[in-house]
Amino acid sequence: MNKTVSLLAATVLVALALAPAAGAVAATEGTDGATTWSIQPAGADGADARVSLRHTIDPGSSAQDSVTVTNFSEQPAAFNVYASDGIISDSGDFDLLPPGETPVDGGSWVSVEPVEGSTPRAEGGQVIALDAGAAVTLPVTIAVPADASPGDHPAGIVAELVQEVGDAVQMTSRVGVRVHLRVAGDVVAAITPEEVTAAWQPSWNPFAPGVVQVGYALVNDGNVRLGASTVVDVAGSFGLGAASATAETREILPGRRAVSSVELTGWPLVFGWGEVTVTPLVVGEDDIAAPTETASTTFTVWTIPWAQLALLALLVVAFFVIRRQRRRSRALMQARIDAAVAEAVASAPASASGSSPAEPEEAAGPTTAGAARGGAAD
Repeated sequence: MNKTVSLLAATVLVALALAPAAGAVAATEGTDGATTWSIQPAGADGADARVSLRHTIDPGSSAQDSVTVTNFSEQPAAFNVYASDGIISDSGDFDLLPPGETPVDGGSWVSVEPVEGSTPRAEGGQVIALDAGAAVTLPVTIAVPADASPGDHPAGIVAELVQEVGDAVQMTSRVGVRVHLRVAGDVVAAITPEEVTAAWQPSWNPFAPGVVQVGYALVNDGNVRLGASTVVDVAGSFGLGAASATAETREILPGRRAVSSVELTGWPLVFGWGEVTVTPLVVGEDDIAAPTETASTTFTVWTIPWAQLALLALLVVAFFVIRRQRRRSRALMQARIDAAVAEAVASAPASASGSSPAEPEEAAGPTTAGAARGGAAD
């Protein structure tokens, strides 16, 4: 079974209370017990208080420095000491190329020189065996090619534990010290936002806001490492529902990119306009004379109010359902009234619906008497 563990200190290295100076320290458990070791920047008298090697070198020139490797373990151990190119991991931390990968930039310009008791390493660097509690200082030469481009060329030097032959688990454990290597020349400091994406995630509660997720890539178009402060703004028509979010990126190496994202809370206004604005930042103790100007790019996003539209549709349907029910109720009520009237009329007495009653006999009396008198007159 193969298992690889890569441990690398970044710009700020681990500080131990038991050690007189800051250093990069690693520990691993082996068959002979725990092995603990460190690598630190060093001067003529051994390890010093620096946390990294920092050099600005003209093309075609070189510089000298040193590192000290210390074995804190209670048993002897051997270490591969070599240089490699610097990278930024997915978590945003400084790291070196994985073991076995050949450096092609700043790491290829750094040579770990031999000392008494060391043997050359086939892939570059030295192999040094240290007794328990022993330390060794190894000279380092940084030779910059004459055609090297100006700017930062990040690198590092690692001390990697040599595994015993026959171990069931082959574990690559290493710890390193960073090399800030800058080639003298014109410095360009620029970061550009690219590949901006925006997506709307509505809340299914019509009375709660949704979220706009904005993703972007920050590309270091310059030749020096930079941090970045990013502001993302989004708003609807006429600036309605404006929202803003900020984020910081610790470090982006020259020619490299960092991917990030932010979330903005806002109300759905059908369509939104946004902007990503990036301001470059100087990292750590770097000295950058070039201007660091902001850069920006725009984006758009559909913010369809699905929940609100669903609520509106529900209210419209409810309105027509209620209206229909009320009409139906009125029709049923009128039908009941009409039926009741018809039933009342049908059940009334016959005399109430026949001819008028006969006049009393006194009403016909004068007519009869008149006729009699008339007859007598004749």
